[in-house]
Order: sequence, then C-alpha cells, then structure tokens
Amino acid sequence: MRKILLFSLFLVVGLTASQVLPNLLSASGYGTFKQTADLMLYICLAFIMINVGREFEVEKSRWRSYVSDYFIAMATAALPWLLVAVYYVFVLLPESYYGDWGAWKESLLLSRFAAPTSAGILFTMLAAIGLQSSWIYRKIQVLAIFDDLDTILLMIPLQIMMVGFRLEVIVILAVVTVLLGFGWKFLARFRIGQRWWAILLYAVGVIFVTWLVNRLFHIHIEVLLPAFVLGMVMRHRHIDSRIERNVSTGISLLFMLLVGLSMPYFVGGGAMSGFSASSAAEGGEPSILGMQPMISWGAIAVHVVVVSLLSNAGKLVPLFFYRDRMLEERLALSVGMFTRGEVGAGIIFIALGYRIGGPALVISVLTLVLNLVLTGGFVVWVKRLAMRAYGEQEIAEAQ
Repeated sequence: MRKILLFSLFLVVGLTASQVLPNLLSASGYGTFKQTADLMLYICLAFIMINVGREFEVEKSRWRSYVSDYFIAMATAALPWLLVAVYYVFVLLPESYYGDWGAWKESLLLSRFAAPTSAGILFTMLAAIGLQSSWIYRKIQVLAIFDDLDTILLMIPLQIMMVGFRLEVIVILAVVTVLLGFGWKFLARFRIGQRWWAILLYAVGVIFVTWLVNRLFHIHIEVLLPAFVLGMVMRHRHIDSRIERNVSTGISLLFMLLVGLSMPYFVGGGAMSGFSASSAAEGGEPSILGMQPMISWGAIAVHVVVVSLLSNAGKLVPLFFYRDRMLEERLALSVGMFTRGEVGAGIIFIALGYRIGGPALVISVLTLVLNLVLTGGFVVWVKRLAMRAYGEQEIAEAQ
C-alpha cells in the first residue's frame, strides 16, 4: 500500500512541478531541462517494459489454450478504452466535433491509458496476501500480461491514424511483424544477465537503437514494443534481493515523477493548455483536444470520478466468462484488473508527443492518480472475495 501511495505522490509532485518550472526557468533553460527529463523518462519506460516482457511466460506447446484468454484480455482492455474515448468526444467537446475524425483519433489515442492493467503492482500485492496458488492469481497473470501486450500492439494502428498511411507506415508494420515473430520464436530462450544494472543497460541500448533507426531511416518506432520483446526472449530469472526490489521501485517512482513533469503548462487555461513549453518553441500547432479551454477544478473532479467509473466498469468483462468458476472468483478477477500504473502513464506520455492536451489530458492524469490511490482498496476487495470463495483458512495457510 505504501508503494502505491508513493506512486501517486510522485506523479502529483511531477504534475505540480510541470506548472511551476516554466515560470521559474528561462526558455532555453527549460528546453534543456525538458530534453533531459524526456530522455530519462524513455529510459525508465524501457526498463519497465523489459520487466513486463520478462513476466510474459506461456507454454508455447499449449498456445491454443491461451486463445480465449487473449480475446477476453483484449475485450477487457478495449471496453474501458472505448467508453472513455466516447466520453471525451461527447462530453468534453462541442457538438460540432461529434463527427470530426481528428477529434475521434485524438480521443482514441489519449483514452488508451485506461486499457492496461499494472501487472507488476498487481502480482506483488496479490502474492503478499497469499493468493499465489489460487486460480484467481494464475488467471490474472495471463490476462494482465495479455492486456498489456494488446495495449502495446494497438498503439501501432493508433499512431498510424495520427500520422496518416504512407510508406513509412508500411516499414513500421514490417518492423513490428519481425519483432513479434522474433519474440515468439525465441520466447524465454536467451540466458542473459537480469540484474537491475544489466536491465538498465539494455534499456539504454533500446533507446539508442530506436533513436538511430529514426535518424538513419526516418522511421519512428516507440520503445514499448522493442523493450517488451527484449524482455520476452530472456529466460526469466527471479532475482529477489533487497537492492533489486529497491532499484526497481525507485525507477518506477522516478518514471511517475517524470510523467508528471512531462505534462504541458495548463494552469493559465486557454488554447495554450495543449502545448508544452518546448512544443510552443518548436512552432507546433495545438491538437483539437488541446485547443479546448480549461474548465473549473470542480468540473474536472466530477469528470475524473466519471472516467474512473467508466474505465473500471469496462474491466468487468471477465465476470461474464469462465462460467465454470464461482461468481466470487470471477468478480475478484475483474476487480484485480482495476489496477493501473506505469504502462498507462507511458501511453499518456506518448499522447503528449502528438500535442494532445487540454482538459482531457488533465482528467486522464488525475484519473490515473485516483486509481493508484484506490489500488490498495481494490486488492483488499479481491482478498475478501477470495476468502468467500476459498475460505479464510486456506488463504491464511498460504501466507
């Protein structure tokens, strides 16, 4: 619980600093600071995604048994995403934008933050309450990893929508296909170093390679998929030491702080809310969402609550499947999927690269904060449901 609260605190501190620093630093000073912070953020994101890929453990010989799980996970990621996207268009935008494709594609990209479950946070907390040997834990491992994977894969067509279909897109699709084929063929094949410093070096390498590809071939590949695939092909070694846990937590906390820092300046309201200071200096145009005037903090609070309810209601999809299991187990599985974390924050950061801002961005960030704060409550709810399903004695003996 302490870890979850720290995640929320660091995100809020970063968000606050993003509104203060532009006025404290000169334009050139803030630009340098922003470039450094963004580089560190990408390294942290690559580190986190490599670790998510390391958790991707499936028996390839039984791949058919995972097909239904994948489609359930895909639906569990898609429903909250679509509900939030529809809300952003029909509630936050004027009626003139209801049929505007530009407004829809921006909303679809930004609202994807609501899709992924925080696998790392969830697995740690469920293990801590003694559910490692339960059906709930085993099934949620599969679904959480699959919905993270689905989020990463769907970012490709979403980015294609943002830039338009051109030759560069065909090359990107080819690269993605090769990466996925490589990851599946060599899944958990390579015995390479997996201590924190080694994974950090791999993360820097992924950033360098994606930057080099961009510079040489003018192809923009996000770090999410290459980092995930690199984690996939590692033969997972579970290294449970104090320094490993502390470094991993520290990098995740730094990532949440940097995500907050990456938010554009919006306290002044108006169209400039869609810009970051660096974007404005580059002469970029604000997005449709970014051009919307800021609303009152009371209205934002209401929207945050509604978006949270919509995104979590969408995560109830598993409740309607696995009908051979008890209702308590299916509900516990669904509630466990409520947890959000680093991957969702990474989606928000990617959306910023397309200058998406305005009230929708602020609502997205604060919704993520709210869900982080509530994560402890979600896990307690899962434990109570598990106790009803399996009995208190069985849970206590597993702890």
